[in-house]
Amino acid sequence: MLKEYKELRKIDVSEWTEKRDNADYLNWAKVVDLLHENGAEKVYFEPVVNELGSSLYMTTQEYKDSKGNTNRVYETAVRIVIDDLEFIQRGPVMNGSNPVKDDSMSQQRLWNCQTRLFVKGVAIRTGLGFDLWLKEEFKNEKDNWEDDLSKHDIFKIKERCQQIYTKKMKEGLTTKEIAEKLHKTEDEAKALFSYFDTLSNFERDLSNIDTKSR
Repeated sequence: MLKEYKELRKIDVSEWTEKRDNADYLNWAKVVDLLHENGAEKVYFEPVVNELGSSLYMTTQEYKDSKGNTNRVYETAVRIVIDDLEFIQRGPVMNGSNPVKDDSMSQQRLWNCQTRLFVKGVAIRTGLGFDLWLKEEFKNEKDNWEDDLSKHDIFKIKERCQQIYTKKMKEGLTTKEIAEKLHKTEDEAKALFSYFDTLSNFERDLSNIDTKSR
């Protein structure tokens, strides 16, 4: 009998992971092996095919990227069996953290995605390797947050610059030497810090422009 979720989650799978396409990959065959080692009698997965007999699902709607290239949204799914547990795991066809586009689709890319869906499905339902996905979700959330310009604070940038400036002084540089290395006068270097306040005020005033009073 397969061990419980909390026990399987404690298994450290890091020694069997490798970095590919800027993402951590856990070999699907090792997952099968680990499940058997921890009590499973039957473990396998197989692609789910559509009405056309293909395991590649795609939208009929086409989309254009920033370069004008036309693409579609691709998905695939696998049926996973672990003893009496049976379920479908579906997901987008990805190349690391990037969606696979029309001009780079291949059987290998599709297979890589299907094996990763197997590993992910196993992690969600059994706990084996779950921390690997938890780490990835936090990274994706951070990346999405960084892409949201509304969440950026200009004064955080000012604070970082001030910290670097102070650090250089603690390392022995004078304000004059810092300015010279920046090819500026001391007054010019110090004045740069006031630009953050100027930009902040500019953003506020720009947002407050009343377009209805034209």
